[in-house]
Amino acid sequence: MCGIHGLIQLDGRAVEPRWLSAMGDVTAHRGPDDEGQHIDGDCGIAMRRLSIIDLAGGHQPIANADGSLVIVCNGEIYNYRELRDQLRALGHVFKTGSDSEVLLHGYAAWGDEVVQRLNGMFDFALWDARRRRLLIGRDRLGVKPLYVLQDGRRLAFATEAKALLQLPGVRTALDRRVLADCLHLGYVPAPMCIFEGIRKLPPATLLAVEGGQVREWRYWRMPDRVDRAVTEADWVERIRTGIDQAVHRQMVSDVPIGAFLSGGVDSSAVVAAMARHSDRPIRTYAIGFEGGPAERLYNELPYARRVAELFKTEHHQIVVKPDVVGLLPKLLWHMDEPIADSAFITTYLVSEFARRDVKLILSGVGGDELFGGYRRYLGAHYASRFNALPGWARRLASATAARLPADRHHKWLNVARLAKGFIASAEMDGDARYRSYLQVLSREASAALLLQRPGDGADRLADAFAAAGRDDELNRLFAVDAETQLPDDLLLLTDKMSMAVSLECRVPLLDHELVELAASIPGELKAKGGRLKHLMKAALADQLPDDILHRAKRGFGTPMGAWMKAELLGVVRALLSRDTIIARGLFDADSVGGLLVDHEAQRADHTDALLALLNLEVWSRIHLDGRDSADVADELHRLAGQRSAPAAREAVPA
Repeated sequence: MCGIHGLIQLDGRAVEPRWLSAMGDVTAHRGPDDEGQHIDGDCGIAMRRLSIIDLAGGHQPIANADGSLVIVCNGEIYNYRELRDQLRALGHVFKTGSDSEVLLHGYAAWGDEVVQRLNGMFDFALWDARRRRLLIGRDRLGVKPLYVLQDGRRLAFATEAKALLQLPGVRTALDRRVLADCLHLGYVPAPMCIFEGIRKLPPATLLAVEGGQVREWRYWRMPDRVDRAVTEADWVERIRTGIDQAVHRQMVSDVPIGAFLSGGVDSSAVVAAMARHSDRPIRTYAIGFEGGPAERLYNELPYARRVAELFKTEHHQIVVKPDVVGLLPKLLWHMDEPIADSAFITTYLVSEFARRDVKLILSGVGGDELFGGYRRYLGAHYASRFNALPGWARRLASATAARLPADRHHKWLNVARLAKGFIASAEMDGDARYRSYLQVLSREASAALLLQRPGDGADRLADAFAAAGRDDELNRLFAVDAETQLPDDLLLLTDKMSMAVSLECRVPLLDHELVELAASIPGELKAKGGRLKHLMKAALADQLPDDILHRAKRGFGTPMGAWMKAELLGVVRALLSRDTIIARGLFDADSVGGLLVDHEAQRADHTDALLALLNLEVWSRIHLDGRDSADVADELHRLAGQRSAPAAREAVPA
């Protein structure tokens, strides 16, 4: 695990070492253990390393025997031992035990097709000196991010966008075209990036620069055909085996390993499999929030403790009172791009906690997408029942729901919030209904907030729907998630927040072999009878107790809505005030003010929209105004009427 970066000069100019050093210095948190660079005239590649495999011999860049091939790689290749045996049988000689060297020799043996043989999470850059060719690539699901800058004289790449900003002549500017998507979806979808002139390389994509020409292509896509010949009992067994194999594969390491444990189905399944394949207790880490009823809604510590006791893990937990005001600028600097998913805060805090003991952690991210764990996957199921009601009953329900108050951090007001959203979308077609569940604001509402309407008119979600298969409705939604929210929201925040504290986070439920298995399961079995994760829970029935398998679902987020009405209220009102909005010149002040008024009156729950706007303003103060994140944090503390505090105070250690 590390960060990679580099560039090739399209104008033939020699790369200067100081350029690579500057890119590495700003991403030192990704690799505090080692660094290295290789320059060959107009091309330079470099890395910062967090040592996980072959601690002594895995220094990068790694070259072949005659130095004609050189590679830097971020992430892990889990089947590297099997590939190394195959390559040795072909006569290749290895000088390290590193998984990255397998990719190097694999390219020599199989060319670009080597990526088809890799099981892992990675991005890499390989320099082929004989061909004067640079090849960069990203893993199938987009677990590891990769940004690209291309102008008339160079093509540069980096695991983090901020590294590209260190190159001479790069101007830090906002790409206004992404603002509508950022407000609509709560994140910036690939290939766009919030920095003008920078883009994301999409998942499962290779890019080659050779002879002054740039070529980019996709090497893998989600399978779009289900197998209805397999019985339900056989699917249960295949899921059980697939999860076990994926977790076991991703436990390869030369350093101690741990697991995030929320007590939900996904993290519990990972811990159960880890326990089976370990001869010592697994280290598990859980987090809860100190406070009132809203914080208690996010407290999953009793469930985590239940699973820890069941599998006799070495369990660690804390209850924290986070200094959210002080954290936001720091975390948004690490994120590179603003995001409306408050899980980035929780992920950072639990990563920081786990990093005290381990350098490597396993997470349950991805299980909801694979096996039908989100309420939005049941939209068609319940819409058919709603639409079977008499017209007068539907009209009455719609009129009543429209008048209900909404607040996701209050037990009954959250039910009202969900009911409002469901009833409003019940008569939409499948794509529109799914969008309504997923969006922060509608496309129309997002555009209305902007002073300048979106320039390119692109609709990234519509593109994903167009590319998704139509053989199975639930798997179609799974494919859309895998193209959009999964890599550009959940996996991005998981990578950035864990690497902010130099912690490698692996996601075994997104092992591509398990993903391909899940994509072939009929949707009517995944959520049979309206039961989320029906098949997955059946597969885990002999491993996890009913109170874990069938507990109410709670996302891995924060009580952000409650904080916005309490300790963050002064910051929200100041950063989204009429004067601030007008001075920034991005949004319509009256429209933003209307969101605030409706939210505070509980006529609507605009937590995500307000967080998106708040984070955009904090991001702007750091990147557009050129201020240090600590300076911005001090300012936010003053606005909140608070003194600076530790990032997270431990209230109740286990």
